[in-house]
Amino acid sequence: MLLRFAVVTGVALLSACAVAPPPVPAPPPADVRAATTLPSGLDLTGFDRGVRPQDDLYRFGGGSWLRNTPIPADKSSYGTFARLADDAETVIRDLIVDLAQRADWPAGSAEQKIGSFYSSYMDTERLEAVGLQPLAAQFSRIASINTARDVVRYIGASQRIGVAHPIAFFVSPDARDSSRYLAALYQNGLTMPDRDYYLDPDDKYRAFRSAFSQYVEQLLAAAGEADAASMARRITALETRIAEYHWTKVQNRDPLKTYNKMTLAELRKLAPQFDWSAMLEGLGATPGSIDVKQPSFVAGIGKLVRSVPVADWRVYFKFRLLDAYAPYLAKRFDELHFGFHKRSLQGVTGQQPRWQRAVQAMNSVMGELLGQQYVEREFSADDKTRVKALVGNLLAAFDQSIDQLDWMGPQTRAEARQKLAKIGVKIGYPDVWRDYSALVVTRSDLIGNMRRSAEFEINRQLVRIGRPVDRTEWFMTPQTVNAYYSPSHNEIVFPAAILRPPFFDSNVDDAVNYGGIGAVIGHEISHAFDDQGRQYDGDGNLRDWWSFDDAARFKKRAGALVAEFNNFTVLDGQKLNGELTLGENIGDLSGLAVAFKAYQLSLHGAPAPMIDGFSGPQRFFLGWAQIWRRNYRDAELLKRVLTDPHSPSEYRANGTASNLDAFQQAFELKPGDKLYRAPEERVKIW
Repeated sequence: MLLRFAVVTGVALLSACAVAPPPVPAPPPADVRAATTLPSGLDLTGFDRGVRPQDDLYRFGGGSWLRNTPIPADKSSYGTFARLADDAETVIRDLIVDLAQRADWPAGSAEQKIGSFYSSYMDTERLEAVGLQPLAAQFSRIASINTARDVVRYIGASQRIGVAHPIAFFVSPDARDSSRYLAALYQNGLTMPDRDYYLDPDDKYRAFRSAFSQYVEQLLAAAGEADAASMARRITALETRIAEYHWTKVQNRDPLKTYNKMTLAELRKLAPQFDWSAMLEGLGATPGSIDVKQPSFVAGIGKLVRSVPVADWRVYFKFRLLDAYAPYLAKRFDELHFGFHKRSLQGVTGQQPRWQRAVQAMNSVMGELLGQQYVEREFSADDKTRVKALVGNLLAAFDQSIDQLDWMGPQTRAEARQKLAKIGVKIGYPDVWRDYSALVVTRSDLIGNMRRSAEFEINRQLVRIGRPVDRTEWFMTPQTVNAYYSPSHNEIVFPAAILRPPFFDSNVDDAVNYGGIGAVIGHEISHAFDDQGRQYDGDGNLRDWWSFDDAARFKKRAGALVAEFNNFTVLDGQKLNGELTLGENIGDLSGLAVAFKAYQLSLHGAPAPMIDGFSGPQRFFLGWAQIWRRNYRDAELLKRVLTDPHSPSEYRANGTASNLDAFQQAFELKPGDKLYRAPEERVKIW
């Protein structure tokens, strides 16, 4: 399980009241102001001076940017994260194109694999010429499915070619013994984003279901199926039955309920209708034990295997194969895939440039090969040193915060400090790069390259079962604009691509750096102590180290945060889900509070200078606000409210800051201000 900082979050559609500009505190002494030489790091042109920060910090720090920045036709949302991701992809493209221009690189070299993969993706003439021929062997395999055992065997085998199936198999550290890898099963098998898209009676979900059925029919018809309409009805019915067994996103956030280590004998007892030997045979795995994340779902799929006609499973598997590989097939399949997955589900109106999709595909299958090239050009040793210092300050500030908690007893406090001391830190890029020597890439076979990449990855996972955990591994590439905390590794990780303005700039005053990357660092540290992360100890093991009373006090404070975010509304009355977003909201709240404390420590008692008309504390919170600038399409915002554990950007910026005494003081909030919270209403956890 990874707890990520941001998975492209967005702006909620609520209006703000335009009133007088914010009051500015008295300027610091003239000698302090004169000594200041560094710029603020604030993008003042994006501000909206007609909005008061006391009413809407988010729009004061970004309202003009939000109004004047349209969402590109090929995107479902656009903001700081997306802009930096575009920048990183442009750098990667330039690297790739240089390599792809030569066809004489040594076979098996990194240069050959990178250049050949890109060339295969960009050769659209060949994709038109070969049509569905690259999938012929898979179609034949599906056509040969005649029994329930064949169905189960294919569920295992399809994982080897990267096709989503009802039961997903993966390998990760054992939550109860983080030193060893354990096989695991997770619910899967749906084309639409979540069970609600299949089961919710609301008209908007009915529209999604209609679009889905139409897409299935069109995709199968394009593949030459004469009875595509009937097939689409059967596939839609089967996916709906699968959705009925799916656990909700909130249920899946519980690390205790989703840890169910079983022997194969216990697994057979759980789902006796499911031929587990056949699935593992198809997969090529021989695990001794398996962690079953959603036992009732697995039991339900066992029932479906026996009750659903084999013929329906065959058409389902064919559709899933076509859907998975459509972006890498001829134009008619690619456009159908885009029309449903992007236009219907996310509101996107135009395709991304093909080069950009090529880069994204390559990032997903050979990301660290590209990452080595990226960091050589884009990441300096000086930046890594500076960020390490910021991390050190944040860890020290969090340690102080633990000592100052009035709701935590001494035994739990000691355990918390011990866990904090054990947090590992990774910055920029891996010390040990992934070995891709077993991956075969050719210039003339895009489908084969994608299939072999999936097989390369599953083989990489299978050999790990039962072995010691690789602590050097990264779960994001250096060119990823994101960050994460891993509970099983008890580590925080910051890829190179997020260590750029407006998150971090070594040439500006530190207030905005602490409000940007400092809050990101604090967010990831705080994940070690959110409602999920707190259930793991300093060694990454799922273990209850809390006293009963301290756990109860934590849950009470967390409950107040749930209630707060449950009251936020987007679109046409859609409420946020405070339980789904609790972990990320705790990360934001505690991370921002600790980042502010670290900023104060960095001043060493000296007053912060006034820059661009703002005090140090004000610049800190404005730095926080400007990283959340993002516009959303309605369909994408709805999807994220239902499925994303991160709150939309407006509420990350405003809701989080409004709970901090430091924010209330920095902008001198008073009763009547929209972001004012009475002291007793402000949620504080860490």
